[in-house]
Amino acid sequence: MDLSGKLLVAMPAMADPRFEHSVILVCAHSAEGAMGLIINKPVPDLSFTSLLEQLKIAHDPQGRAIRVHFGGPVERGRGFVLHSTDYGGGAATMKIGGSFGMTATLDVLEAMAKGKGPDRALLALGYAGWGPGQLESEIARNDWLTTEADESVIFSDNDSGKWTVVLRHMGIDPLTLSATAGRA
Repeated sequence: MDLSGKLLVAMPAMADPRFEHSVILVCAHSAEGAMGLIINKPVPDLSFTSLLEQLKIAHDPQGRAIRVHFGGPVERGRGFVLHSTDYGGGAATMKIGGSFGMTATLDVLEAMAKGKGPDRALLALGYAGWGPGQLESEIARNDWLTTEADESVIFSDNDSGKWTVVLRHMGIDPLTLSATAGRA
């Protein structure tokens, strides 16, 4: 099973509060483990402009502003730009499922600060990571649902509604989800 480019949707019984109601884009998944970015939890007290100032990157008047998200609890000081595939960061850009790119170098931030770069993007600080077999075990335990990633949801400004929207796209009414797992 390769979940690269798919979404993980936290179930209501998620025990870890960092992942409660999370929607995660799985960026890489192999026998060695998995890595993903939470796409629906903005960092409330950090703007893109203030982050650029901290990094000493000039923000031109025509520069873009994107939301800064909590990408996960691992390496929270490291930034990842999840973006549309129109941006070619060369070897620094990792392709995700053919529909997205992820770049973790300053050049993408510099481009966006000048009004260039990818058409659609979000910045995530930190990431979610799983060791070998850990994610598969969590899915079997009913911690996560998996589904296809939709660019319109990923880059939507409605961060607080993404969890519900993804579930509804799956044909699931969030009010009917049970916090207890079962086996048939």
